[in-house]
Amino acid sequence: MAAPMIEIDRVAKHYDNHVAVAEVSFVIEKGEFIALMGPSGCGKTTTLRMIAGLDQPTSGEIRLWGRRLNEDAPWERDAPLVWQSYALFPFLSVRKNVEFGLKQRGLPAPERRKKSDEWLERLGISAFAERGVDQLSGGQRQRVALARALALEPEMLLLDEPLSALDPHLRVRMQAELVRLHRELGITFICVTHSHSEAFAMADRVVIMNEGRVQQIGRPQEIYRRAANRFVAEFVGGNNILSGTARVDGEAIELAGAFGTVRAPLPEGRTIASGEAATLVVAADRIELAEVRNGTGNEVAGRIATLEFVGSTVTVFLETDGGGELRVQRPLHDIENTPLSVGQPVVARWSPSLGFFLPG
Repeated sequence: MAAPMIEIDRVAKHYDNHVAVAEVSFVIEKGEFIALMGPSGCGKTTTLRMIAGLDQPTSGEIRLWGRRLNEDAPWERDAPLVWQSYALFPFLSVRKNVEFGLKQRGLPAPERRKKSDEWLERLGISAFAERGVDQLSGGQRQRVALARALALEPEMLLLDEPLSALDPHLRVRMQAELVRLHRELGITFICVTHSHSEAFAMADRVVIMNEGRVQQIGRPQEIYRRAANRFVAEFVGGNNILSGTARVDGEAIELAGAFGTVRAPLPEGRTIASGEAATLVVAADRIELAEVRNGTGNEVAGRIATLEFVGSTVTVFLETDGGGELRVQRPLHDIENTPLSVGQPVVARWSPSLGFFLPG
């Protein structure tokens, strides 16, 4: 069986008494778009820097096609890094910035110019070739940084918070640009981000980290719909996390808490006993609102505490009759004909099959 392209094998990084990364292991296949995601200080950037060769692991191995990389210098890894700050040279023109890595590799000037002009054209910035980078917008600088890295025709491209310095509308456009480039080039992208929307919009798989450890690895929809633990369920957002006391009822479990009593299927691979504390997760966008109970599925009565409108989506925050809280997220067009207001009594309803119990 062929080795995966990149293997992160029990890699750890310590700084004196601080553990930045604690024995992380995962593999990356050729051509994947991988996003490393987590809160500040979780170890995602340190992991990227170790892949790039900028930091050395304290223990463990990083392998490329089965070959140990730990001692290889950054320039020996064929893995250019696009920085959050772009790291462009202000004293060079746009074209000279793109040519820089090619010059370091010893390509003759005519070849450097030809290759840099190809990438400037491909990224739609050839008109700025002779400008200084300080004359460019943030989005244009981002394209120059990408052109400089991609002109090297690398096996993999590393991106450290590549969109964080852009305005929101430019960020969305560059997300689409990165996805297009990844699809067309077929090279491996490894991207660090703290943004759920970026990771879920661009990546084939997402690696979620916290406190130096991998919490979950999976496709964006898998992570969003089936969090591996409470941290992931809270971090990805959009989830209601309901804690209470369980009671086994045939093929389901009833959970009683401040929200009332709700049901969910028995969890796979785990036994929950009656009287045990348990935690149920139900996504906010899987809950519907109604004016009255109808006796089907899970029904939780409450009153609207606040309404949050974000574009075409509205998030309704409920205070349940038992003193709990519940979040419901609906498309705006669902509620345009039935106006909602703060203080209004409503019933939140969802099918028991749409909830799942967290392990542990």
